[in-house]
Amino acid sequence: MYTSIKFPRTSALFISALLGGVIFTSCASSDRSTNQSAPQIAANGAVSQLTALEDSVSQNAETASSIVRSRPQLIKKAAISLTVNSVEKTIDAVSQIINKQQGDLIGLKQQQPKTDNPRYTATIQLRIPENLLESTLEELAKLGTVESRNITAEDVGDRLVDFQARLTNLQKTEANLQKIMDRAGSVRDVLSVAQELSNVRQTIEQINAQLKSLQNQVAYSTITLNLQAAVSSTSSQPALGLQVQETWNKSTHSFGSFSVGLLKLGIWLIVYSPYLLIFAALIYGFNRWRRTHSPRLTQAPESTSSE
Repeated sequence: MYTSIKFPRTSALFISALLGGVIFTSCASSDRSTNQSAPQIAANGAVSQLTALEDSVSQNAETASSIVRSRPQLIKKAAISLTVNSVEKTIDAVSQIINKQQGDLIGLKQQQPKTDNPRYTATIQLRIPENLLESTLEELAKLGTVESRNITAEDVGDRLVDFQARLTNLQKTEANLQKIMDRAGSVRDVLSVAQELSNVRQTIEQINAQLKSLQNQVAYSTITLNLQAAVSSTSSQPALGLQVQETWNKSTHSFGSFSVGLLKLGIWLIVYSPYLLIFAALIYGFNRWRRTHSPRLTQAPESTSSE
């Protein structure tokens, strides 16, 4: 005669999380043989227990990773300022250096000579493999006179190890959730586990993108190159023909603006002409009245004095 053993609900959930979310019902017999039955899934409890288990695994992994560290992972950035004879020729030389060092040009800004700054300047941003940074700076320094040079470095080794540990733990959680989802029975359990699995996969993608970005910054260093011409531009004054043409353009533009202004003024006067006529009539009437009454006021004192 077989007797089934029933486990408490809390113990069953804990055992299901440890075994990947599957609860086995065992039957005792005289020869101690076991028969497996269909799994019973409690998705919400299994997911919570599994999450707690993964948190403890994550803490253990972070503790272990903090003990063993690889060599420093540095993000290096350099800046160098040069005074050169010809900015345009130097830009061409920099392009050749970039191709030689297997780098990339990520920015170029040229500043033409102006009144406040008659020198020709340019700013170039390039990205070079980290192991070729020093040699690239030496090649750039040969293009002119070095005015300033500096290199900064940021160690991101701890962040890389942290991202890798979190990524490994999340991948384990994803695998366990996938097992639970494959064995889940009811639609409610499947939807619950599917939502949790989607959240875990989204977090994996975000951490993976951040990890690749940091690794790329470590592998490639950034150089900001500032170029300045040694002497000011000789063509600070434009040619006579250009000056005459510029003056003609300015005068014609001014004439056109003045004509348009007069036309607009005429339109405004036409629109407000009724009010102007009323105002003019009032002034005319006031003057007529003043001319009519002013002689009487001046003659009245003379008549009284004669009497």
